[in-house]
Amino acid sequence: MGTIAYELTGHVATLTIQSPPANALSSKLLKALSEKLDLIEKEDHVKAIILKGEGRFFSAGADIKEFTSLQEATDYQSLAEYGQQLFDRIENFSVPVIAAIHGAALGGGMELAMACHIRIASENTKLGLPELTLGIIPGFAGTQRLPQYVGTAKAYEMILTGEPISASEAYQFGLVNQVTAEGEVFDVAEQLASKIAAKSKPSINRIMQLVPYAKVESFSAGVKAEAKAFGEIFGSEDAKEGVLAFIEKRKPNFIDK
Repeated sequence: MGTIAYELTGHVATLTIQSPPANALSSKLLKALSEKLDLIEKEDHVKAIILKGEGRFFSAGADIKEFTSLQEATDYQSLAEYGQQLFDRIENFSVPVIAAIHGAALGGGMELAMACHIRIASENTKLGLPELTLGIIPGFAGTQRLPQYVGTAKAYEMILTGEPISASEAYQFGLVNQVTAEGEVFDVAEQLASKIAAKSKPSINRIMQLVPYAKVESFSAGVKAEAKAFGEIFGSEDAKEGVLAFIEKRKPNFIDK
């Protein structure tokens, strides 16, 4: 089922996704993340947050098996909207969130990483939105955030092929801030968090309020449209086939319906 571990060291809070083996983002895990943010908001002295995954991955996606238990398009739309609202909250949080990414950030895991303010990845990390290989589409604002980091042409390529990119490629496109050697990503994230935490909290808070003004208004409209489309696509025959094929570890037979 999974949980989010919380640790506070000085002015730095560390949140660890604990949902082996893939750290898949279930609705329960998203709720746990939201609760930890509530906790941090009450801690006056937190100046930086590190978000990381336990085990082999940062997060290899959303919980596909949970998706299959939903029935109506409105259920899927509601799930997408909940994830979008949570990730929006992270992006507009009063203190910076640093994603320390290792192994893989795919699908919902990639969308979570993109909602963070700074991303650091270890060199063997794979990053991508593979939803179309399952006959579905991103639902946690992936179609809206990815173009902001890599540009529209690369976003089209990544989303339409579903193929992940390497950490070094992600760095070249501006998707991650820096790439570390394997095993060093958490240490580098801690060093960066410490540098930020040495600053005055009122000045940190102001920066966190100001930078989001750079976002265009069409972003929120795009996110709403994505949630609606996510719900509609999940009702398709290809979506049922694609998800089943993923669970059965075989290639899907799409009929374009």
